[in-house]
Formats: sequence, structure tokens, C-alpha cells
Amino acid sequence: MVHGTDGSVSTLCLDLDTSKAHKAVLEEDIAQIRRLLSGSGLRWVEDFSPSGGRHVYIPLRELMSASEARELVEALALTAASLDPSPHQNITDGCIRVPGSIHKSGGYQILVTPLSEAYDILRRRNGSDAIARLQAALMPELRRQKELAARRAKAAVRTPHSVPAPRPGAELPLRRVARTGLYDTARYKSPSEARMAVLNHFSACGWTREHVQNELTGQFPGLAALYGTPANQERLLSTEWAKAQAYASSGSDQNARTRKAGEKDVLINNTSPTGLTGGAIKPSSGAIHQLVNDLENILYAVLDHRLQARGREGLSLRLLIRGLLAYMRAKETDIVDVGCRTLAVAMGKHHVTIARLLPVLAKASDGILTKVADARHKAADVYLIQLPEQYQQLARELTWRRGKIHAIRPVFRALGDAAALVYEAIERGRRSPTTAEIVRTTGISRNAITKALADMEALAMIRRDEGRWKTTSVNLRDLATRLGVQDDYQAHISRNRRERAAWHAYLDRFLNARMMETDLYDYEREEHWIPPDDAALWLAA
Repeated sequence: MVHGTDGSVSTLCLDLDTSKAHKAVLEEDIAQIRRLLSGSGLRWVEDFSPSGGRHVYIPLRELMSASEARELVEALALTAASLDPSPHQNITDGCIRVPGSIHKSGGYQILVTPLSEAYDILRRRNGSDAIARLQAALMPELRRQKELAARRAKAAVRTPHSVPAPRPGAELPLRRVARTGLYDTARYKSPSEARMAVLNHFSACGWTREHVQNELTGQFPGLAALYGTPANQERLLSTEWAKAQAYASSGSDQNARTRKAGEKDVLINNTSPTGLTGGAIKPSSGAIHQLVNDLENILYAVLDHRLQARGREGLSLRLLIRGLLAYMRAKETDIVDVGCRTLAVAMGKHHVTIARLLPVLAKASDGILTKVADARHKAADVYLIQLPEQYQQLARELTWRRGKIHAIRPVFRALGDAAALVYEAIERGRRSPTTAEIVRTTGISRNAITKALADMEALAMIRRDEGRWKTTSVNLRDLATRLGVQDDYQAHISRNRRERAAWHAYLDRFLNARMMETDLYDYEREEHWIPPDDAALWLAA
């Protein structure tokens, strides 16, 4: 049994099972766990089973509570697709097969660690300081696990038990195939068919071949395992990716032909494409980048200080104007003609919140953001971003800042708006700031800044050097993946597509000018008029 009679744990038991992931993925997982444990200064005992699974035992000098052990093992499971956390999820019946035990498929659990070394590890167990280093290394996964548990609890309270609801944090089936390498044999007859289904999915989501290539050694090792060998992967990936792109484009062409034939269909996009209004000539790329740099100077010198007085709403407005400037630089245009749902994905907000904040920002921006056209049919509101005349001299006098401006980078979906502004103050400051300087620069309360700094320091995003804060070389995209932000991002996009499809389908009802008789008259409804009697008629007169 994994737990004692009092529910405590004296040994952490990690069960890596081939039923959870492909054998090649399991081998990568065990190598990663070894590196993680050795980097934390932990010693462990290891065995393997006839089925190809692995068991890792981490003896503890001090007893650990069942809840703390479960959180730690579940956090490890987020980094290893083949790790089964169930032995630590059941206090009364959680168990694991120890070395020398008979395996159900035949054979025995074979000890990998030399017997003398295993005896020494079990006798001189791991201290709490090594466990603390392991928890620090798994801080993103621990944070993600707590957030998922909180969302599941909230969903269980809001959703009646009789109505099935999707589990918060649930993974898409094809993403699970790419992560674990396991697929439904009733649906895909061979690994090649499963590979093509995954590649078609990534192509439809707008991925590039380079992105897929990078993730084969990142969050989707199962897709690499489906190729069998690195030689097959190198030989087949380019060809299969070209087929996936051709399939995705042919699907779009088929949809277009269907719509031209007169059949009702809904084109689902992640944006609301519109034509530019007013007949304005598109500015050059250099002019747009110079305009964004000048607007950044005005943002930091004037607009930020005005919006600080608006409290929490001002915090969202400051990030929204940053998102619009980032859109300008990326698209090289001063016209913002995308829908609220597209901005909501970039901001990590609800589209209703964006719809409420845009008019407020246009009024508070003092001429920087101006609405030039109202939304109509499938087209969104159109806004013009410009540098007002009263700010042109000030923008020229200030020097441009280093780096790029961002709205909400994916990692700050988990850390919050305050952390995004604090990180920006450190990253784009003219010099490394102190805590007091960050408070003055951002206008955020010291308590909120202290919490944001502590959270980011725990995730190794920033470090303190002689009282001043500096950013580290940590990859924010990889950190966002470890925090589970990418799953939220994909869920947000899927929700937007469903809602936009429903709205477009509703609008398409009015494209057909033909009107049926049933639209005007219902045979089952009594609508004839009974004339009043003479007395009532005269009284009314």
C-alpha cells in the first residue's frame, strides 16, 4: 500500500505505464524524470515490468501528507504523459507492484538499481530540502494543477449532476494522440493514418511545419513516436505535411464551391474580415512602425497616468491599448477592423468585456482611438488609430523604448493583468527598476506588485540583483505551456468559432428574399376578427 494507516506517505511512488503513452514516449518520460530528480538532489530506486512500464520509488525521511503527495505526483504527471498518478489518488486502496512481484502478464518486476545501492537509498532517505527543490522546479505544474482543481470544483457546483458538462481543462482527442502516441484502432487502422489525422488537425489550426517540428521534441512526443524511428520522421514529415496542407486547402475550396452552388453553409473564421472604409491610402510599413513608437511614448508619458485613476477598469484599458498597438505593428496598419472575439483571444478576456471597454477607451484616449464605421452584418466596428496634433511635439521629444509592446502574452493569462504590467516595467525600463520604482511607474498597489513579483520569481521569470529586478532568459512560451495556458487558448478559440458560426447562420437567414406563406400566416392560429355587437359599437362612438 502506498499510504499508511494515518494517510501519510513515506515513499513517493511513480508509475509509468505503457497504457498511458507509447513505449517511446515512456522512455523519454523516464529520462526526463531522472534529470529532474537528480537536479533536485533526490535519490530513487527504479524497476521495470515485462510490459515495458517503469516504477520509481522516492523514499522520504519525513512523512508527507496524502494531499501534498498527491499534488506533487499529479504535477509530475503533467510533465510526463505516461505517468499514472492513481496510486496516490486513492488513500485507502492506492498500491503499486514492488520489485520481485509477479506481473499479471507473466514474469516479475525486475530491479534496475543495484541491490546494495537500493538498500542504501532506502536506509538513508531523502530530506525535506530536496523535496522543496523538486517542488520549486515543478512550480508551474503545481500552480496549473491547483487552478484546474478550482475550476472543476466551480463547474461541479454550477452544473446539475443530471446534465453532463465538459470537464474543465479537457484535452482535444487529436492533441492527446500527439502527446501520448496512443490512438483508437477502431478509427485509425495504422500509425500512418493517426499521424495524418494529427497533421491535418495542426494544418487546419494554422500551424507551420517548423512549429510542428519543434513540438516533436516538446509537448507532442507521441507524434514523433508514431513515426517509429528518427530516419522515418525525417523522410516522411515533409511529404505528409504537404499532404495535410493540401487537404486543408481543398476543404476550404470545397466549402466555397458549396456556397456558390446556393447551399447554406457557414464559413467559420477566427476574425471578422472587412474592407477598409473611407478610401484612405495605406501608409507605408516604416510610417506605421514610427507611428507605433510615437504612440508608445504618449502611452507611457500621458495616457497611462490618466487611466490609472480608473482602478481595475483602467488596468484593462491600459492593456487593451497595448494590444491595439501590438496589432498595428504586427499587421502594419492603422485601421483596426477585427471583431471583439478576436481581441478577446489576444487579451485573454471575454468578448463582452472587450465590447464594453472599446467605447470607453475611445473616449478616454483623447483622439488616439476613433471609431470611423459601425458594425454591419458580418463586419465588425472599424477604428482608426492616429497621433493627435496636440501630442506630436511631445512624441518627437521623447526617445523610443527598447523591445516590443505586448497586450497579454499567453503566460499572463495565468498570472494576471498586474503581473503583465509589472513584467513590462522590468523588461522595457530604461534601467533595472527597484520595487518602489515599479510601484511609481505602474501605479499599481504595492501589495499587488509584491505578489506579482513573488509569483514571477518563483517561476524563474525574474531575479533580484542588488535590490533591482531583472528578467531572466526563461522561455515564456514554454512556461505558458507548462502552466496549461495553451489549452485555455484553444478552448477560447473553439468557443469563439461556435458562437460566430451561430451568429453567421442567423444572419444568413435574411439573405434569402423569398417569403413563404407560412411566414405570414399560421393555419393553427386563430387570428380572425369577431365584430362587436351594435350596442358596443354605439357606446364606442
